[in-house]
Amino acid sequence: MKNTFLILIAFLFVNSFSVAQDKKSRGDDFFFEYKYPQAISAYKKEKNEHPLSKRQLLNLADSYLQTGNYKNASDTYLEIYREDTKISTYHFNNMLQAMAKTSGQDRVKAFLATKTDVLSNELLENAEFNYELQESEKANDLNYQIFNINSNGSASDFSPSFYKDDKLLFTSTRSLKANKKKETREKEYLEIFVAKIGIDGQILNPNPFLDVPVSEFHQATPFYSKTKDAVFYVSSNEEDDQLTFDESGKNSLAVMMTSGEGTAQYLLRDPSTSFYYPFYEAKTSRLYFAANFPEGFGGTDLYYVDTSEGQIMSAPINLGSRINTPGNEVSPFVFENSLYFASDIFYGLGGMDIYKSEMQGDEFFSIPINLGMGLNSVDDDFGFIIKNNTTEGLIGYFSSNRTEGKGKDDIYGFTVDEKPGIKTLVLRGQVNNSSSKEGVSKAAVKIYDTDLNLIKEIYTKEDGTYRLEIPWRESLMLEASKERYSASIQSFDETAIQGLEDNNIVDLELLFLDDLVEEKEDQTVLKMKKFYFQKGNYKITPEAAAELDKAVIAVKSFPQLQLRIESHTDSRGGGATNFKLSQRRADAIKGYLEQHGVSSSNILYSIGYGEDKIINSCKNGVFCLEQLHNQNERQLIVVLNYDLIF
Repeated sequence: MKNTFLILIAFLFVNSFSVAQDKKSRGDDFFFEYKYPQAISAYKKEKNEHPLSKRQLLNLADSYLQTGNYKNASDTYLEIYREDTKISTYHFNNMLQAMAKTSGQDRVKAFLATKTDVLSNELLENAEFNYELQESEKANDLNYQIFNINSNGSASDFSPSFYKDDKLLFTSTRSLKANKKKETREKEYLEIFVAKIGIDGQILNPNPFLDVPVSEFHQATPFYSKTKDAVFYVSSNEEDDQLTFDESGKNSLAVMMTSGEGTAQYLLRDPSTSFYYPFYEAKTSRLYFAANFPEGFGGTDLYYVDTSEGQIMSAPINLGSRINTPGNEVSPFVFENSLYFASDIFYGLGGMDIYKSEMQGDEFFSIPINLGMGLNSVDDDFGFIIKNNTTEGLIGYFSSNRTEGKGKDDIYGFTVDEKPGIKTLVLRGQVNNSSSKEGVSKAAVKIYDTDLNLIKEIYTKEDGTYRLEIPWRESLMLEASKERYSASIQSFDETAIQGLEDNNIVDLELLFLDDLVEEKEDQTVLKMKKFYFQKGNYKITPEAAAELDKAVIAVKSFPQLQLRIESHTDSRGGGATNFKLSQRRADAIKGYLEQHGVSSSNILYSIGYGEDKIINSCKNGVFCLEQLHNQNERQLIVVLNYDLIF
């Protein structure tokens, strides 16, 4: 059974159906009252009498999922999907969750492989990375000391938050009889409690938190900001001690901030949209939260708004598809530039799992890493917080409804020596044509280890951009290549790798073979500006060297090139003399290329033709202007295997 707070989130999705029609079905009535076993019985009975609508079949599948009947859930989702692939991203995630429970990850991977054209690259990359991590030895590197809080009881206790220096706030459905201030309130509403943190991490003497205004309704998921000395929390929308409802009859949750002496102000409030799990980051003055806006990626997504002096200064900004998925994302928490949050995406270990992503500026996040078994379980794990311990290492808390707990949801404490979540290395940039500076699409970008073992390979987007992420390494080699292009290789040692933490943009340039050649005299030749030898001389001039260096670059970029060097003279002088001169010039060009790194195996021929191949009418005995004679004096480097290279 899902925990209490996740049931509140689930209401967002089912409510959107209930508004659209009158609920005449008994199965619908049970479903919208969260009575899932009764809903299953009613829907099955109705299905025998008449076909269920697509909405009702989805409700039936969701009911199976909520009650842990994963086989029937998977079968029902797939039945719907075979009839109509246009199901919501939320139900798509539910379908894969159920499939993973019954058929295993391999079945889910095979299914995803057939949907690469419709699923986002970020989702597929996130899934692949986390699947590989779960199978590796890196998944559970850290040694956590996890303990159940003694103060947990039979009720739901969740959403811990550090308060002041030695206290903990949390949300609970426990009995409120001790709270004289709210003794008339029903237990089904959530309330914020406060307790002292003992030296061993246990929490002591939990009591209702009295520094928020009196309310007869939900007050939950607190976060305390030390810099503002204020508590951010969610509360039922109410006015004059009465719940307020939108046109469809729904009451939503708003984000509030305490303003001293038991008062608070609304920060985020909408009659039809609920907000969850506020977190305030002092460094950026951003208020993070979860919400289910229509334009989101799935269920609840993570957002932030900019704030100033307690005022909202921007529209909600979605954290993007690297963080948000077709599932639900909740409980954001930032620690040392790492974003921790919970998600029920299908590639997790159970229901809700805790993930970590490195924050790389305003727009970029690393792949969210599942924190592995221990902090996560096959059940729901969420509400993660962490800080440096007063003695050594780190201490933190999280919530879980794992089976060995005391209540529906329990708060667990943990200590650990290092930050949870493996460290990853991100490389991103653009592969460009070195001549045009335009991006090269579909170029292969590969990462190798120092032994030249391939670690990962991806292809650039249409604009030539790429992004690669791997578990952290102290050294690596990065290569970009494409057919008819040169390869570009960069090596990174430990110092260079450390530098990537501050700037992980690595742009690469490729030479395009077609940019290096041209057609002359019905031959494919290396593109060079025309250069001349001194009259009667075969010594390489600086001007000639500058052009021949282009040939050196071409061969080093394309080692498979096979060349013929041709040297031609004009008709002035004796024919035998011109033949010998041109041969010496061809040999001089060959010698220069070999001296600068071109292998002799690349140069199949070096031929001096003398005046045998005059290209105009300036033959022996014909008067011509100097510029016409100069047309005949030329040096060509012919690519013999141009049509066979690729």
